[in-house]
Amino acid sequence: MTERVDEILSWYESDPPGVLAKLRSMLMHGRLAGTGKMVILPVDQGFEHGPARSFAKNPAGYDPHYHFKLAIEAGCNAYAAPLGFLEQGARTFAGRIPTILKLNNSDSLVATKDPCPAVTASVEDALRLGCAAIGYTIYPGSLERNLMYENLRVLIQEAKEVGLPTVVWAYPRGTSISKTGETATDVVAYAAQISAQLGAHVIKVKPPTADIEQGEAKKVYDSESIAIGTLADRIRHVVQSAFDGKRIVIFSGGPAKGTDAVLEEIRGLAAGGSFGSIMGRNAFQRPMADAVKLLHEIMDIYADA
Repeated sequence: MTERVDEILSWYESDPPGVLAKLRSMLMHGRLAGTGKMVILPVDQGFEHGPARSFAKNPAGYDPHYHFKLAIEAGCNAYAAPLGFLEQGARTFAGRIPTILKLNNSDSLVATKDPCPAVTASVEDALRLGCAAIGYTIYPGSLERNLMYENLRVLIQEAKEVGLPTVVWAYPRGTSISKTGETATDVVAYAAQISAQLGAHVIKVKPPTADIEQGEAKKVYDSESIAIGTLADRIRHVVQSAFDGKRIVIFSGGPAKGTDAVLEEIRGLAAGGSFGSIMGRNAFQRPMADAVKLLHEIMDIYADA
């Protein structure tokens, strides 16, 4: 136990001991144990984007065991995946790394501007598999957002009753938001606030750009001189938007890119006070040794921040 982890857990004032214990298990696992920072390996892309788009670049990734091994070898805080991948490695890797069961997923076979993921697993599945948390995606801005919010609230309550925290993937998109607006600073900050209000313990959002999507928001950003000029500024604002930094906010790795670009982005995230990263394609699409090296470099940046 460290003072920083104790401080973070103190922010979750209404949660039962079981939830806090599971949060602690993730915060105290891996190379970043005790620092209050997290690097999580998420592998839901096979469901979301299809097997070839996700794994052909590194065919070892077709095997679910590869991702367990990568997360363990790299010293990640946790490994997140849909039901099938976690079931496939459940016995072999039981207890070796905290796992997060993604309870809803979409596929890319049908294009829709207002997505609504299907619920593909349950809290009971997470308990059966010995998971440390459940995960759930919301799409603020989708016409179906209210259904996602209502489902999430029920799942969070069910999970709390059995001692499991919730990680929320918050990805704004829908007919009311432009493509640029999906990562605009005001929209990403709003998504983080919505996630915290719904009861998320850990919030995953995309790194924001310097765009402002909403006209009414832009008036406030201008009048109050909210700094968004650098990535660090924008990260600081998004973290502030999640209860003044009293919720764990981590950022996705985004599309595959070169090592230098990944590390440059991580430096900006760390400088802005990000609690960490949840990085999939930029890790598992590389050979094991290269992926482990990259994840270690990312962890070192967070550890030194």
